[in-house]
Amino acid sequence: MTSINRRDFGIAVVATLLLPVSAARAEDTAARAGDVAVHIDNFSFDPAQLNVKVGTTVTWTNRDDIPHTVVCPAKFRSKAMDTDGSFSFTFTEAGEYKYFCSLHPHMTGSIKVG
Repeated sequence: MTSINRRDFGIAVVATLLLPVSAARAEDTAARAGDVAVHIDNFSFDPAQLNVKVGTTVTWTNRDDIPHTVVCPAKFRSKAMDTDGSFSFTFTEAGEYKYFCSLHPHMTGSIKVG
């Protein structure tokens, strides 16, 4: 049987203590990896089509110089967003979500959640 020296024992103790912190950071990073950005610019949504997983949060940010909205009937509706304004929605159910700007109905997009 071999014995462990003090230095190796100390390293093992520190590693054991830091393991839960590292795991928590990894979970936090994974959660943030589920966030997606859509930019509103030049009277369009970019990207206009997305495929995301259930639990993903999508944030729309208006980069245009006039107000816009994001509306998916019976699901979500933003207030009018001025320049640099944003709106977020977390998709908790699978399905296809078609949305548009209520101020400029020709602006459309869709998100498939699966």
